[in-house]
Amino acid sequence: MGRKQGKIRERFLIIAVSILILSFTVSGCQGSAKKSEPVVLTLWHVYGGQVDSPLNKIIDRFNDTYGKEEGIYVQVTSVSNTNTIHEAVLAAGKNEPGAAELPDIFVSYPKTVLSLPDSSILVDYKKYFTEDELSKYFPEFIEEGMIDDKLLVFPVAKSTEIMFVNKTLFDRFAAETGADEKDLATWEGLFKMAKQYTEWTDAKTPDIKNDGKSFFVHDYHFNYFQVGCESLGEKFFAENDNKGSLTFGPQFKRVWRPYADAAISGGIWLREGYATEPLRTGGAIVSMASSASVLYYEDVVTYENNVSEPIEVAAHPAPIFEGGEKLVMQRGAGFCITKSTEEREKAAADFIKWLTEPENNVEFVTKTGYMPVTKDAFKILPEYVKRLESSKYRSLYEALKETQENYRFYVAPQLPNYLDLEMRFEKNVRLELDRERQEYQEEYANDNTVDKSKFVQEAYDNLIKAME
Repeated sequence: MGRKQGKIRERFLIIAVSILILSFTVSGCQGSAKKSEPVVLTLWHVYGGQVDSPLNKIIDRFNDTYGKEEGIYVQVTSVSNTNTIHEAVLAAGKNEPGAAELPDIFVSYPKTVLSLPDSSILVDYKKYFTEDELSKYFPEFIEEGMIDDKLLVFPVAKSTEIMFVNKTLFDRFAAETGADEKDLATWEGLFKMAKQYTEWTDAKTPDIKNDGKSFFVHDYHFNYFQVGCESLGEKFFAENDNKGSLTFGPQFKRVWRPYADAAISGGIWLREGYATEPLRTGGAIVSMASSASVLYYEDVVTYENNVSEPIEVAAHPAPIFEGGEKLVMQRGAGFCITKSTEEREKAAADFIKWLTEPENNVEFVTKTGYMPVTKDAFKILPEYVKRLESSKYRSLYEALKETQENYRFYVAPQLPNYLDLEMRFEKNVRLELDRERQEYQEEYANDNTVDKSKFVQEAYDNLIKAME
């Protein structure tokens, strides 16, 4: 009887062990299945080109390391510019016919979110980030992405406006005229120099009238005026006005006059497009643009006659008005997550946490001309800058360091019609100044004593009417 019980006990143990081994095998297979079928997230961004993008390369590293371990795969489905993505996001948000489906993650400015018919389609990051985690980021960067008490736009890289100079052509201009690069530190000095440069280039071809080149180009005229007014203590946007109307006070006129005077003289580039274009073709030699524009400033200029030459591009902090505050635009879009399932949303948040870890974030931003978004990342930034081979990038980060230490960042207000105001203002400023410039040049060709201030005032009056 004892032997029989022993055999039963032995069989029981064999069965139990077999079940245990089988359960491990099944769970192991399930784990493998999870690894082989990760959560695939789609992403739209603006950092570089589809083929040669610094962010794409970092995403590849994420997919091969952390993403592989956690079962997350990020697939970039579009690399474009913010304007194109803005239009695509709004079309998708409005369910327009033929609109592409929103990806899991997309680049956006707050103004895009404010233009959406329903922002509840976006994830509130507070659901996936603790207060302790958020405290590691610069508060002003976080604050910019807050809309209706929800964190809808998350900072992954921030930029500001920087002045880029084609130093090769500037030095030639300076050698013949005595122009001093230090005078670019103020708007008054810059605009005075812009008129001088147009006269200097015009004189190069005395047989051709009015063919002087532009000196300066601003990526966003709207930013020049709002930062200029605010730096001089005047509100650019009407307070307590949800419609977001503009104020045109005495400081606006102070900001307007030298700018319009230089533009009507021919010293400011007024065509549409990005500020990088005229610097690539020699159409202008100084620009104000996002620090991230460094990606598109080439080390060669190709003129209209297809002759090319290498150039040196140097970066400087933004000019200021004499007696005004050192104020500069805070720029740089963030990432939005589209609501889906909790698994997908958490995976997207995990990717963004990984991307903004100090080492990963600094690696990313120093390849794209941005600033990192956490306090710890800024601490290690100088070491990374030392390793940069490009003098253009080193110059940029020296300018960014000076900007961060000496300037206050200005954040545009969150107005529902901000984008409409911006687009209308940009269009009308260019239109009115270009029209007055042509009229001035026609009259000046017949009478070089013509009063330019008349054209400056007419452009101002027409702009105010257009913005009513």
